[in-house]
Amino acid sequence: MLKTTPSIKPSEVNKGWILIDAEGIVLGRLAVVIANRLRGKHKPQFTPHVDCGDNVVVINAAKVKITGNKLDQSVFYYHTGYPGGIKGRTIRSRLESKHPERVLEKAVERMITRGPLQRLQMKHLHIYGGAEHPHAGQQPAALDVAALNPKNKRG
Repeated sequence: MLKTTPSIKPSEVNKGWILIDAEGIVLGRLAVVIANRLRGKHKPQFTPHVDCGDNVVVINAAKVKITGNKLDQSVFYYHTGYPGGIKGRTIRSRLESKHPERVLEKAVERMITRGPLQRLQMKHLHIYGGAEHPHAGQQPAALDVAALNPKNKRG
């Protein structure tokens, strides 16, 4: 008697919609929850090579909490493509800029395995800096990340 591990096909995937309010939640802890929901690791029929995760809508991404001195000491580096063109911005300057949701987007992107599947899964992540979002028609189910662990919401 051999037992086989079930492996679902892309046509058998049921994708749900999840709404997460990021206000006051610690950045890294929120990114872990979002990455696991995008990959589908919370489902019993998780298959590593299939996009079986849910669609995730995050609101209030500009009000995410950064612990310690990381607001001013943690720097995101990027390269312009020209010789000597390395530049860096602190998390505080990125959160106060025109697109504060990119801080959370980069944190989640770096937690998902790289490759074509990552690019497909990241398309199911919708992040908004404010409380408004255009996905009310999908009726996303609210997920209270702060209630999952007392450490998720600090100060």
